[in-house]
Amino acid sequence: MGTTSDLRPGAVIKFNGENCLIMESEHRTPGNLRAFYQVRMRSLRTGRTLENRFRSGESIDFVRVEKHDYQYLYKDGDNLIFMNNETYEQIPVDGSFLGNGINFLKENQMVQIAFEESTVLSVELPPTVNLRVIHTEPGVKGDTATNVLKPSTVETGAQVNVPLFINEGDLIKVNTTTGDYMERVKE
Repeated sequence: MGTTSDLRPGAVIKFNGENCLIMESEHRTPGNLRAFYQVRMRSLRTGRTLENRFRSGESIDFVRVEKHDYQYLYKDGDNLIFMNNETYEQIPVDGSFLGNGINFLKENQMVQIAFEESTVLSVELPPTVNLRVIHTEPGVKGDTATNVLKPSTVETGAQVNVPLFINEGDLIKVNTTTGDYMERVKE
């Protein structure tokens, strides 16, 4: 247990029966009213963003979270199999923990998994990944001056809009949270 003064971005609390990650916490004292904490948090189960006001000094149930690096091995039905590189322990994780990020997960990629005791709370992909384009319409010489995008398919099967100068076989950097093309990677 803790109090509202312990609310910091990155902390995990139990709120309405759900584990929530604190994104922002601001202490406010309006005029002659009582002080409160305005908190923005994200549910780790649903990914939904919530806002709440806590009275100053109110007790809050904090959750102890441990994060470990795991390597993605393969997909087994709806589960994804990850391995701890230190202990070689393999764990199955439901694919729904990654949301749209599952489209950018490739074999042998490192991720961070957050645990509450032995329960998986979340799986965090790196902010960007390098993926090879396996299908796109061929580029035409001189198509580099405009900001026009064309659809392409990357090695994980995800659809990414890329500039006209990108060809099949090119390696591109993709933002895992938005799914947007960032830049072409030189090999």
